[in-house]
Amino acid sequence: MYAIMKELRMSKIVVGMSGGVDSAVTAYLLKAAGHEVIGVTLKTWVSETGELSRCCEIDEAGAVCDSLGIPFYAVNCMMEFRKHVTEPFVDDYVNGRTPNPCVECNKYVKWEQLLKIADSMGAQYVATGHYAYIDKLENGRYAVRQAEYAAKDQTYMLYKLTQEQLSRTIMPLGKLSKDEVRKIAESAGIPVAHKADSQEICFVPDGDYGNYIESQSMTDIPQSGNFVDEEGNVLGKHKGIIHYTVGQRRGLGLALGYHAYVKKIDVENNTVVISTNESLFSDEITCDDLNFMSIDNIAENEEIFAVARIRYHHAGEKAVIRRTGEDELSIKFEKPVRAATPGQSVVFYDNNGYVIGGGKIK
Repeated sequence: MYAIMKELRMSKIVVGMSGGVDSAVTAYLLKAAGHEVIGVTLKTWVSETGELSRCCEIDEAGAVCDSLGIPFYAVNCMMEFRKHVTEPFVDDYVNGRTPNPCVECNKYVKWEQLLKIADSMGAQYVATGHYAYIDKLENGRYAVRQAEYAAKDQTYMLYKLTQEQLSRTIMPLGKLSKDEVRKIAESAGIPVAHKADSQEICFVPDGDYGNYIESQSMTDIPQSGNFVDEEGNVLGKHKGIIHYTVGQRRGLGLALGYHAYVKKIDVENNTVVISTNESLFSDEITCDDLNFMSIDNIAENEEIFAVARIRYHHAGEKAVIRRTGEDELSIKFEKPVRAATPGQSVVFYDNNGYVIGGGKIK
């Protein structure tokens, strides 16, 4: 059986249950290691037709807990989810940014609510089915470390977690591949062993961000405007800036005789700047809304060397990180990166795969 942090043996642990195989196997492994396990699903979002978010499929989560013989609770967190996730998501798109809703949800909804529930139940820890490790470092700080299987590593979405949140969290799946997780679930008779992974943002299951934003926005939605080139020449009409993101090629509806990409979204002029793929590369960006993990801070004008990832599936590029303001860092890349997108996260790693920290691309 897998070793699950021996010093935590016989602890009471609240496991965040999504209804998927990863959280199910997390609960199974912790129970098998001798812990008292309680399953909790956070009800975060429901569509107009009554469809639940893929992160909170209560019936399936309950069935998993029943099969494991552990208690199960569903807790309504829809108000918190709206405040910290969906409303900022809409606001970002209206203002020409491309957000990372899962990053905000992890810190402000999932962990905050699970720890409150754990406290109310007298549980010492919470656990999730993320593919990552959590370690306490020699400097006394906690940090997430990249999973053994890079294809499933989820540390990028976890960089905003606080020291308090990390100190009370267990992630047992860091060493496992998805195939191994499914085999464990199958051998344990877990009913969601072969359930497919969700590929879309949980509250936009059809992937139509524009339609969702139009239906949810409390402010005026920017209307159609001009596609322009980098010199300002009009190339055609766009259908509203909420439908575009930096680096996008598909769905532009432009016939220019070359492969056209979105280079910039100009909210002030309601234009979408079009250019070539080559123009999307940059060797320096800035970020704000900072959070540090393996270190406490970066001093003014201090420089550190790291590997920086500018999106979830980005392999990362060597970079020099430098403090440039009270809540701002400059990231200078060894090799230019493609389509660094305002609103997305940039996350910094050390040579051992630990998250140093991160911020939002400006």
